[in-house]
Amino acid sequence: MGFPKTRMRRLRNNDTMQRLVRETVLTVDNFVYPLFLCPGSNVKKPIESMKGCFHFSADMVAGEAAEIASLGIPAVLLFGVPEKKDDKGTRAWAEDGVVQQAIKVIRNTVPELLVITDVCLCAYTSSGHCGVIKNNKVDNDSTLELLAKMALSHAQAGADMVAPSDMMDGRVGFIRECLDKNDFSDTAIMAYSAKYASAFYGPFRDVADSAPAFGNRKSYQMDIANSRQAMREIELDIEEGADIVMVKPALCYLDVIREARQRFDVPIAAYNVSGEYMMINAACDAGYLDKKAGMLETLYSIKRAGADIIITYFAKEAAKVLKK
Repeated sequence: MGFPKTRMRRLRNNDTMQRLVRETVLTVDNFVYPLFLCPGSNVKKPIESMKGCFHFSADMVAGEAAEIASLGIPAVLLFGVPEKKDDKGTRAWAEDGVVQQAIKVIRNTVPELLVITDVCLCAYTSSGHCGVIKNNKVDNDSTLELLAKMALSHAQAGADMVAPSDMMDGRVGFIRECLDKNDFSDTAIMAYSAKYASAFYGPFRDVADSAPAFGNRKSYQMDIANSRQAMREIELDIEEGADIVMVKPALCYLDVIREARQRFDVPIAAYNVSGEYMMINAACDAGYLDKKAGMLETLYSIKRAGADIIITYFAKEAAKVLKK
């Protein structure tokens, strides 16, 4: 039956009717909030390139973690900026590293908060690349052991989940084997499985001081034109032991999120990255966009595409809106 017996507007007459028939439900339970750790003490420093975000020293992260938990956000994703870098990124697995210290602080003060840690060498190496450099190239296989050492150090500090973001081949299996051999079989892995060589990481690279000293990351991060290849990457990570798989960035790759959701019966995460976050903030600051509406429309689009988990710098703002 068509018009006039069928009138689609009947189900859009008012807010209550729209709530009743809403297909996609976005809740605070979907969010993971990223946090950036830095050396020193008593540090809470605004990040110029990312509005509303800060660098925290480990001793200052407890208060932020408590606020995040109070908003109902279930998890944080920790990134570290070390006090010094070297060719292998050795501070990445140091027992007194900034991430390792912060994990312990959060575990002791906000035990209900799920702690996820980014596992990658880019912020720790003098090259700014995600792995060991040999013959002026990132050497995949010699990087795997170092990533496993980093993941193990996070698990030993108390992380609930590790998230390898390096895009080295085989790293999920290598990390899973290392964790299992060291009695951390309960530590979950969220793999950055389809991580694209995107222009939208710009603000983050300023935050983490992780821009490559030479070249780019296109030899290991994914070509922005490919989607079938993303399905192979995801499938391989699942076979190697990934508990959750991720698509990054989110907005330019909603089609990849949708296809992953249709093909794989595992939780799908999507990273609403720094460039996407700041693009909306810049439009709002210029008066071109309503902040609340733009933020929610963005997050709903990611959830509607099929993401179960959304890693986003909007998490705290969105949680406050959704709880009303």
